[in-house]
Amino acid sequence: MSGRILVVDDDDLGAALLEARLESEYYDVVRARSGEEALAKAAAEGIDVVVLDVVMPGIDGFETCRRLKAEGRTRSIPVLMVTALDARRDRIRGLESGADDFLTKPVEHIALMTRVKSMVRLKHTIDELELRAAAGIEMGLDARIENLVHGDGPGRILLVTDRDDAAAEIAAAMGPHHRVDREADPAEVLPAASAGDFDLIIVDLALAGADALRICSQLRMLAATRHVPILLVTDPADETRLLRGLDIGANDYLLRPIDQNELAARVRTQIRRKRYADLLNDTLTRTLALATTDPLTSLANRRSLDRRLAAAVADSHARGRPLSLILFDVDHFKRVNDSYGHAAGDLILREIASRAAESLRPVDLCARIGGEEFAIVLPGLDAAAARAVGERLRLRMADQRFRVASDLAVTVTISVGIAMLRPGELPGGLMRRADEALYSVKADGRNSVAAAD
Repeated sequence: MSGRILVVDDDDLGAALLEARLESEYYDVVRARSGEEALAKAAAEGIDVVVLDVVMPGIDGFETCRRLKAEGRTRSIPVLMVTALDARRDRIRGLESGADDFLTKPVEHIALMTRVKSMVRLKHTIDELELRAAAGIEMGLDARIENLVHGDGPGRILLVTDRDDAAAEIAAAMGPHHRVDREADPAEVLPAASAGDFDLIIVDLALAGADALRICSQLRMLAATRHVPILLVTDPADETRLLRGLDIGANDYLLRPIDQNELAARVRTQIRRKRYADLLNDTLTRTLALATTDPLTSLANRRSLDRRLAAAVADSHARGRPLSLILFDVDHFKRVNDSYGHAAGDLILREIASRAAESLRPVDLCARIGGEEFAIVLPGLDAAAARAVGERLRLRMADQRFRVASDLAVTVTISVGIAMLRPGELPGGLMRRADEALYSVKADGRNSVAAAD
C-alpha cells in the first residue's frame, strides 16, 4: 500500500537508512531535520504517517507530536515515535503527547514495515471518513468521526493463550479501560470469536495445544472475524513464524518481554482502525439506503424502482415468466392535506406504505414514486393474479380508517391500475400502460381497480 511518509530526524545517517527501507517498499518519503520543519511539511504535503525521532534540535519529538495533534490539519496523521531501546520514560511521555505507536532503536525492518503499513491504512480510512463528512452525506456524521479519531473508548478484546502468566500480564496492562475475554481452549476460539463483537484479537504464537497460525488463518476466513485486527504475541527467536503470521493476515505483533506501554499503544492503534473501518462501512450502507429509499415511508424510491423494474423485465423475458405492475395513488389526497394538515397527510402515507408492504410477498417490490403515488412490481404473477392483489390492497385501505389524531380517524381510498408485461416490451411501455389503467379508474370515479387493455 503506497503512502507518503515524513521522516523527522536530524541524524542524516539514521534518516537515510529509514528512507532507503521505506522507498524499497515503494513509499514516498519526505525528510525533515527539525520539529519546526516537520510541522510545516506535515501541514502542507499530504502526509500519511510521521516517523518522529525524540531527540532533535529546537523543539524535541514530544513537543512536535503535541503540536501535530493540536493542529486541525495534522491531528489525524498517525505519529510513529522513535525512542531509545530502554527508554520506558520516553514511551510514557510519547503516549502523553499523543504518539500512536513506537519504534525502538536500532529500528528493525520487520517492525518498521509492519507499523508503517498499519498506520497508512489507518490514515487512508480516516481520510475517507472525513471526506464523506465534509460532503455532508449524513447528518451528524462529523461529530461521530471527531469523537472516534480524537478520543479513545473502551474496547472488547479476545485473548487467545493457554499460559496463565501471559493472560495475567496482558489483562493487567489493559486494566479497567478494556474488557478482556480469555480463551485457553484452541477448539473454542472460533466459536467465541464469532459470537462476540470484538474490537481486537490477541493471539499467543506459543500455544501449546494447537497451531496458532492455523487459528489466525481460520479467523481470517470467517465472515464474523475477517476484518477484526489480530495482534500476535511472540518470542524474539520465533521470527520465521512471526513473518508467516503477518503474511496470513495478522495486523501487528508484540515481542516478549511485554512492555505495558507498548502493548497499550498497539492495542489503541488497532482498535481505532477497527472502529474507523466499521464506521466507514456503516456510513456506506446508510448512504446507499438514503440513495434508494423514500425517507417518509421507508419504501423503495423512484430510482430504486427504475433499476429493479428493469432487472425484473429482463428476467421475465429471459425466463418466459409473467410479470405485472401495479400503480396506485390516494384518492383526493389534496383534500386530505387541506382538511387535516400535511402532518396528517404524512401519517396516512406512512400507514398506506405499511399496509401495502404487509400485503405483499417478500419477492415483490413496493415503491413510493411520487407525492401520493405508489408502484408494486409483481414477478411471476399474471394479470388475473395481479388484479386480485390490487383488489385486496384497495379493500384493506378502504375498510380500515386511518387515525390522524387521538380523537380523529378518516376514511381513505385508493385507485389502482394494473398492466402485465407483453413479449418484448420495455419497462417504459409497461409503466405507461399501468398509468393509463390508473387514469381510467380516476376518470370513472376512483376507489376501483382496472387492468390495461
